Amino acid sequence: MAITRRTALGAMAAAPLLAGCAHLPSTRGWDAIVVGAGVFGAWTATALQAAGQKVLLVDAWGPAHARASSGGESRLTRAGYGSDAIYSRMSRESLEDWKRLSQDANLPLFHPTGVLNLFRDDNPYTSHATGGEAVLKDLGIPLERLTPAQVAARFPQVNAGDVSFGQFEPDFGVLMARRSVMTLVQAFLAQGGAYAQTAILPPQPGEALRTPQGDTLEGTAYVFACGPWLAKLFPGLLAEKLFATRQEIFFFGPPEGATRFGPATMPGWTDFTQEAVHYGFPDLEGRGFKIANDDHGPLVDFDANDRLVTPEGLAGVRAFMAHRFPALASAPLSESRVCQYENSATGDFLIDRHPAWKNAVLVGMGSGHGFKHGPAVGRRAAALVTGNGAQESRFTLASKADRQQRSVH
Repeated sequence: MAITRRTALGAMAAAPLLAGCAHLPSTRGWDAIVVGAGVFGAWTATALQAAGQKVLLVDAWGPAHARASSGGESRLTRAGYGSDAIYSRMSRESLEDWKRLSQDANLPLFHPTGVLNLFRDDNPYTSHATGGEAVLKDLGIPLERLTPAQVAARFPQVNAGDVSFGQFEPDFGVLMARRSVMTLVQAFLAQGGAYAQTAILPPQPGEALRTPQGDTLEGTAYVFACGPWLAKLFPGLLAEKLFATRQEIFFFGPPEGATRFGPATMPGWTDFTQEAVHYGFPDLEGRGFKIANDDHGPLVDFDANDRLVTPEGLAGVRAFMAHRFPALASAPLSESRVCQYENSATGDFLIDRHPAWKNAVLVGMGSGHGFKHGPAVGRRAAALVTGNGAQESRFTLASKADRQQRSVH
């Protein structure tokens, strides 16, 4: 799907995103209403618009707001998913859309840093990664296998002493998350889409949407891409199948003048050498060296909890960072934040029709790895709306269990 975005920059320069959106543009006459202006909702609205539909995009707080799973500074885009070829294909497919969007933006959305993945022979992730090398080769996705000496030579910031091998994906890198979603929504608006900032009450299948202010929104079709709020809109369907977990993110200040931690020399990275997977980013645009523990945190009520990191979380990433990036052992903490994953039991996405509401599509369960796949997810969701796509069994509601057994990494 090639989407023209020539007007996006003009729209961004002309007016703030929410200007003129205090009132609903119209309550009826929409081909599709997309609820949720995060990465999945914004790309779904864009795909529906490209298919010729009149689309209203709705969000309670705004595109990629601070509490959204799409909010925040940055996300990795990578292709390595072991033998899960479906996600490798979706990553490759989505990357081209991200690059096009970035080319038209007034600030970069995609930083082509490459992605380095580190493994150890006695770790269960290693066989998964090795099996995926054939997948990437079949898909024509470049991948370099590096010895520990090659890792250390190319990336001297990394202590590779306990690394068995590395995998480097040169075509991938880092996406600027919130900025990307804002840019995409601006392009959607500039090309005739509509946006309204309003909450939606828990819907009733077959009925129009209602807002707390008493408005009724009517569309031929509905898409719900609400991140963890899906479980609150559809508690009977999803309360036991969507797991919102608390995730802590940290930014550290690199040494003064230490450009070796910037994106020109430091890739995005994921470390599978220990039981707890860690991942991180170079010092992008002076924000700091970002690092996080990918293990699922405790279940959380994302509407009620204050978002403060814990001393234990900080101590854990400091200990890991001192080992893997020793030059940062004493780096000062410059920023921290708490976000959430909205997980399915396995880590697979949800892209399916509502079982009792055939013109409604449910999209979500990004499970901590979904952002990069936004364009591909949006296309698949839009195809369900228009009747032009086949259902993927792994993304169905029926495939979602009520006990977590993560298998997608």
